[in-house]
Amino acid sequence: MLNSIIDYSLKNRIVILMGAVLVLLLGGYIASEMEVDVFPDLTAPTVVVLTDAHGMEAEEVERLVTFRIETGLNGASRVRRIRSSSMAGFSIVWVEFDWGTDIYKARQVVTEKIPAIQTKLPPGVGEPTLAPVTSIMGEVMLLGITTDPEAANPISPLDIRTLADWEIIPRLKAINGVAHVIAIGGEYKQYQVLAEPEKMKYYDVSLDELVGAVEASNKNAQGGFTIDYGNEYVIKGEGRIRNLNDLEESLVKKKGEYPVKIRDVAEVKIGAADKIGEGALNAKPAVILSVFKQPQTNTVKLTESIELALAELKGSLPEGVAVNQGIFRQADFINTSIFNLQKTLLEGAIFVVIILLVFLMNWRTTIISVLAIPLSLLMAVAILYFLGYTINTMSLGGMAIAIGALVDDAVIDVENVFKRMRQNVQLPMEQRKPLLKVVFDASLEIRSSIINATLIIIVSFIPLFFLSGVEGRLLQPLGIAFIVALLASLFVAITITPVLCSYLLKKEAMLKKSARGTLVERILQTGYVEVLKRTLKYPLLILAFGGGLIGMAIWLATGLGRSFLPEFNEGSLGISDVGLPGMSLEESGKGS
Repeated sequence: MLNSIIDYSLKNRIVILMGAVLVLLLGGYIASEMEVDVFPDLTAPTVVVLTDAHGMEAEEVERLVTFRIETGLNGASRVRRIRSSSMAGFSIVWVEFDWGTDIYKARQVVTEKIPAIQTKLPPGVGEPTLAPVTSIMGEVMLLGITTDPEAANPISPLDIRTLADWEIIPRLKAINGVAHVIAIGGEYKQYQVLAEPEKMKYYDVSLDELVGAVEASNKNAQGGFTIDYGNEYVIKGEGRIRNLNDLEESLVKKKGEYPVKIRDVAEVKIGAADKIGEGALNAKPAVILSVFKQPQTNTVKLTESIELALAELKGSLPEGVAVNQGIFRQADFINTSIFNLQKTLLEGAIFVVIILLVFLMNWRTTIISVLAIPLSLLMAVAILYFLGYTINTMSLGGMAIAIGALVDDAVIDVENVFKRMRQNVQLPMEQRKPLLKVVFDASLEIRSSIINATLIIIVSFIPLFFLSGVEGRLLQPLGIAFIVALLASLFVAITITPVLCSYLLKKEAMLKKSARGTLVERILQTGYVEVLKRTLKYPLLILAFGGGLIGMAIWLATGLGRSFLPEFNEGSLGISDVGLPGMSLEESGKGS
């Protein structure tokens, strides 16, 4: 089969070269459009269930809400683990499914359970809802919204949070690829109705009547429609409040002929909700926005879209309000990884060029060999894309490791073809073989060596695919990327490399000039013969020396440190400060 591939390549050289150009164009396009992330997706398919339980303590939420949700979800199809967190007024339940479960099927399974769970929850508890689909690596950016206290019209923390909730967050959520935006800090705006017991007693108004009046004051009523002179008019009663005055003027009850309004029994004002968290930037109060991306979204391009949206918003923000985009950017880490790969590629290509020029002393053979690097890598990127993989630290690492091996197959083929072509031109004219025949025979000679060497390297990566859990999900893309790149280089070596040799190494004058080999080649051949003669005289000594080196390597390996992953320097520190139970937000804020 391989003989046929080499033969077809040499008989259809134009087709092969056009295919090589197509690989470069297609691979380059796919590389620019492919999803880019820090790590492979390490999250088991997880559905997050959120439930509001206003007015309940954490213990009550755990006992009356969270436990009942967990119980209702137990036994769901393909669920492997359920975790939860309960806090004052809020419940979070994480439902983890088996690896490989489609996330939308998992959400459907949970959704079907919610109606039955809802009937078992206490009155006043909100309906359980599903959080947007994200992953543990989904946080792509942290934004800090701050205000200048020395501005002409300083903005209060309440106004900053309102600006974030009603202008900035909706604009960010409108960006294709943004799954969720969480706001931390500032003061959450509320319409507050503060009951005054003395006045309520005077007007004989109960707390339930006041609560009912507030709830009824913010509703529109539908009144059908009427037809007048051929025109249809919709009838509705507008009851939604537009300002504080509307709320104050809402009717509570009638005492005799006198209407009792909310303003008669309570103080109505705009205020801030009680804080359960705080945000700060450079030791100053701020609203921190955490932006999460949707699955299969290019992090780098999404970050660019977010920056563009913020630039458009900048002109409409009040004076003194600024959005800091430099707190955390996952794209920076990705760009650093890509830059390091490009640097490795460049360095590898330079070393390959130097070594080939030194040993072969021919720029044509150097070009043929070096071309194997971009061809193999771009072919590997295209294959990884069609296999459903992304560009991330692991896949980039696999390709970076493979760079040294990518040119091996091409170098072996080029060197042997060059050697046979030099030998061919030294023969009398009548004994010389046709050019394509020489290239074909030379490629066949090293075919077995190339395949065996490639397979041996591939086999050494097979154990990665037996890893399970997070380790397997993390390291398997590295092995896949390495193996795919290596197989791509093998394909290049038996198709494109022979074709390039037939075009670039056919000049007879060049072949005759280099017939005796380069100076470096002759020196190495002479030196190797002498070393080989000496080592063959003392085989036991050489074997003992080799065994000693192996033993020393094993001994040194046992003393090396071990870690699951190397350290990743993102240029930031994460510090956790744990206080005593019951510590107030103000007190805990002093420590930070």
